[in-house]
Formats: sequence, C-alpha cells, structure tokens
Amino acid sequence: MGQVSGLIKLLSREEMELLHRSALHVLAEVGMRIDHEGALLWLDAAGCDVDMDRRVVRMPPPVVEQAVSRLRSQFVSGTPAGEPGVSAAGYAERMPHRYSAIYFSSMPRRIHTNFEVNAGGFPPFIYDLDGHRRPATLRDVRDSIRLADALDEIDLVGVPCCAAEVPEKLRPVVMAAELVKHTSKLGGIEAWSVRDVEYITRIAEVVAGSQEALRRRPILVGYGEARSPLCLDHNMAAVFIEYIQRGFPQSLDTMPAAGTTAPATSAGTLVLGLAETLGGLTLAYAVREDAVVSIDVNPTLTDMRTLIYPYAGADRLPLVAAALQMLADYYGRPGGCHGGKTDACVPGVQAGVEKALSILFPVLAGAAGVGTLGQLENALTFSFEQLVMDAEIVRYIRRMLQGFVVDEVTTCVEIIKEVGIGGNYLGHLHTARNFRREFWRSELMERYPWEGWQSQPVKGFEAKARAKAKQLIAHHHPEPLSAYQVRAIDEIVEAARRDPWYQ
Repeated sequence: MGQVSGLIKLLSREEMELLHRSALHVLAEVGMRIDHEGALLWLDAAGCDVDMDRRVVRMPPPVVEQAVSRLRSQFVSGTPAGEPGVSAAGYAERMPHRYSAIYFSSMPRRIHTNFEVNAGGFPPFIYDLDGHRRPATLRDVRDSIRLADALDEIDLVGVPCCAAEVPEKLRPVVMAAELVKHTSKLGGIEAWSVRDVEYITRIAEVVAGSQEALRRRPILVGYGEARSPLCLDHNMAAVFIEYIQRGFPQSLDTMPAAGTTAPATSAGTLVLGLAETLGGLTLAYAVREDAVVSIDVNPTLTDMRTLIYPYAGADRLPLVAAALQMLADYYGRPGGCHGGKTDACVPGVQAGVEKALSILFPVLAGAAGVGTLGQLENALTFSFEQLVMDAEIVRYIRRMLQGFVVDEVTTCVEIIKEVGIGGNYLGHLHTARNFRREFWRSELMERYPWEGWQSQPVKGFEAKARAKAKQLIAHHHPEPLSAYQVRAIDEIVEAARRDPWYQ
C-alpha cells in the first residue's frame, strides 16, 4: 500500500518528562486560584494544600500523579487493531468535543487518513453571502447548521454561529435546541452556567431517547475552561463540577497565550497549560473517584502588534502539535486539536494557506480530528462560503493522505503490454473502469486552459463556494427528530425562557 506514513514528532521522551515535571512543580509551588468553595473543600480532602482565604490550592506531586495514573487507566482498547474501543467506565468511546472528539481508548497516535472535522464554535458574527460582516441572526444559525449537515466532509457540527437577537443568558439553551433540530452530526456545545447544563441535558435526553441512552453515548456535552494564568473562576468551576457530578465525561480546557497569559516561550506556555489542565484533572477525581475525565491544552503565542490570540501562525502550529503529542503519547489521551483556523478577516489567499496548513500539520502529527471549520477573524466570525471551501480543503487532504494501492493488479503490467509503445490509454476500457476512483476531482478548484476558464459562468474558488453554499442552504432541509421530539424540545426552551434565572 502506497499510503502516507511518517508521524511528525516534536518532543523527545526526555523533553516530555521535563514538561510534565515542570507542570507538577508549578502546581506544587504556585498552585491555582479556584474561586469555588466546594471545589476547595474537595481538593482539601484529596490531600491538597488549600488556602481558603486566598482560594489558592497547591497540589502535591503525588496527588497529581495519582490523578494522571487514573486518567491513563481509563483509556483502554476495545478492539485488537487499535481502533477506538469502550472505556472502563462503560461510556461510548467517542465524545464529541468543542473542535473534534476525544477517544476513550488506547488508540495509538498515528496518521488518521480519514480524520474527522468539526464545524462549530459559537462565533457571534457572520460574513454573509453578500460580503457583509454583521451580528448573526437565528436564521443564520439555522442556515449554518443545515449547510454543515449537507457537506459530506463535515463529521461533527457544533453551533457555527450564535444568534444576537436571543437574550445572552439564553443563547446556550436556544442554540442547543436549534442544533439538534437541524443535524444528526452532533458535536460539542457551550454551557455558560450550571442552569444551562440542566436544560441542555434535558434536550440531549430527548434526542438520545432516555437518560440511560444519554449516559451510554453522551451528546451535547460542554466543558470547563481555565482562565490563564492558573485561575478557575466560580462559574466555570461550577459548570465543570456539575457535569462531573452528573456522570458525563468532562475536560478542563486551557488556552494560554505566550507573552500575555503565559511565558514568552513555547515550552513555558505548554508547561502553564499542562499545569492548568492537570489541576482540573485532580479536581475531577476529588469530586468523584469514578469520574470520566480528559485533559486538553490549546496554546498560542500572542501577536505583540495587536495583542490578539492568533489561531494560525507558523509559530503556533508546532506548539499545537507538541501539545497533541504530550496528551497522546505521555498522558495516553487520544483525540484531536485545533485546526482549520485562520486569522484573516475575509476569505482569500491568506485564509486558504492558513486553513490548509493548520489542518494538515496537526493531522500529520497524529490528530484524530480538527476543527472548527468555517471561521474567520480568530474564530469571531463565521462564513458560509468559507465553510464550503474548508470542506473542499479537507477533501483534498484526505485524498492526498489516502495514497494509492500497489499490488499485482494496480501495477498494470498486462495493460502496459497491451497498449504498447506509443499507444494511448485514454480509450482503453481499463481507464474507464478506474479513473473515477483513482483520480481526484474538485467542483471548486479550477483546471482549465485559459479559453475554457473564460467560458465558465462562475469563476474562482470563492465564487463557486458561494454558489454551492446558496444552493445547499436553499435545498437541504434535514429532519433528524420526530415531531414529538421537536415539541418536547420546544417545551424545554419555553421552560428556560420562563425560568427567573434567565430573566
């Protein structure tokens, strides 16, 4: 098999050990501020040094190492070929996450030629099909979900944009309801409060069919997120703990940025992020010994000209790949990472370069999936046409990584003898039988001589993507739920609207 191989590795075993030891040192000597009394009490009972007045927790290395050991034991293989299995806790092996999926499996890090991609992320703005950037509406949300559902290359769909006219507090609940009504490719979801978790879980139960079915295969699971450096505020701690107590898989994400919220080196940023997510891991097991937990780090390096959090710099891609290697090879947590990102504000050459490289490099480093697609402007803006172009980039990369078959049949010695010297294979039956599966063709990328290109009614990658987006939005209307389920979900949303919490 002429298949692409050769995994990118950035860190030696000694370097991974140093990064881990450094993260342990940070947790033991500096600690984390966790602004949640219950969390502090649980960590105190677990053997941590807790300053209740300052709300600072120092975590001794043996306590953190015990949590790491428990994490590693969770990820077990269910099949002999190293494919995703079922965790010891009995959960489905694949938990949809913010940008990809986490595999509760000992699946080894390798090049996944059919890697998954996610469209989601909750951006508040869209770059619409008329070329205007504006706040997203509820109609935009529905159209974006249906478009992502229509694209075969998209495997998981979060909420590609969030509606500005929905009251801010209600957005997670309303967006979750819209998501499940318009796609069955359910990805992760935002939860901004403990009350959100309650209503989103009720929606998920309707989709899954029962509480037990939802526990077996969790959907619409949110996540906690640390505030770098080394802080976990009350709200995020409460969301994280609520999911843990309900028995859902959970992770504490961190997004340290070198030079602002992390040290101005890639290694220092990675150490800080590892310390934060390992702090969350320790907290999870302090709350519930049988918690099913993952860890995650999404680092970057601050752009010192603008102080933005860049998503697609040449300096960030090795850092993301190194974080992926640490999580998979050192801690035994398979999964995906950020990818398909751009810092460009509009579709164009910069977006295409950054999108392609920020998908390809992590995949070559062993990412099982990347996301989230369709975004511009550091994930603040969603674009319909960009999502279509991103899907085509994914098609391109998947075909490239697929390689080709080398065997007695495909070497074609008899066909070569039959055509002979100076012959032509165009009219041969063998060509007609094989070209569709062997040759890669694109609806959007152009391969014409000048005269043929001039005669095309729609010219250019972006214009063709816009046309395809319009066509799919106009004609693709999935109905993944029954009428009964839709009514039940609408009732849950109305109950949330009446809840004093959301007033």
